[in-house]
Amino acid sequence: MTVRPAQDGSSAPRVVIVTGTDTDVGKTIATAALAVHLGQPLVVKPAQTGIAPGNGEERDIDVVARLAGAPTRQFVELEDPLAPDTAARLRSVAIPRVAEHATAIRHLLADHPTVVVEGAGGLLVRMDTDGGTLLDLATDLAKREPVAVYVVTRAGLGTLNHTELTVRALRHAGLEPAGLVIGSWPAEPDQAAELNRTELARVTGVPVVAVLPENAGSLDPEEFRAQAPTWFTA
Repeated sequence: MTVRPAQDGSSAPRVVIVTGTDTDVGKTIATAALAVHLGQPLVVKPAQTGIAPGNGEERDIDVVARLAGAPTRQFVELEDPLAPDTAARLRSVAIPRVAEHATAIRHLLADHPTVVVEGAGGLLVRMDTDGGTLLDLATDLAKREPVAVYVVTRAGLGTLNHTELTVRALRHAGLEPAGLVIGSWPAEPDQAAELNRTELARVTGVPVVAVLPENAGSLDPEEFRAQAPTWFTA
């Protein structure tokens, strides 16, 4: 996409969207790493699912806050580990529409130079009960602000297809991805992983801008913050 210039004349993204090719690809850890890389901007999670009351489970924004030390904000929390719209319908819970999330994020930009937005699952997972997705949120925000979208992907077999589908969906909506992030690089990569490290960029035309080591999320926060910048190519 041609990013919308910032008010100071630059085209630096004010909104950074983090999506994944699927669930459990390392999106939250990648979000934390990006937060370190970008200087600890505000990180927003529009919809968190799978958090039952009183179970003490760590939310995604809690993981980001702990590892990156970045400020965080969450809009919606739902009990069942499902897509947000499915989880809301299951419990007959009213949740905000994507357009309302976009408005809330724009308000936050008044006090924060950059806001990082972590999606739920993949790009087309429905975030509201009207069918709105993270892609819809990104395109709404891009109408007024410079937006950069990072796609977190797997290293192994099957990742080329999933990643190219996500990239094509973004481009169809007029959004050119800023980069790919391999969410978990195995300690002993197999042939597919080794080849995919270069094949991902070749088949999508999008650079791999970061490779996160396996189990990066288990690092001590101080060590995580020290190592995170080294995982990025630029």
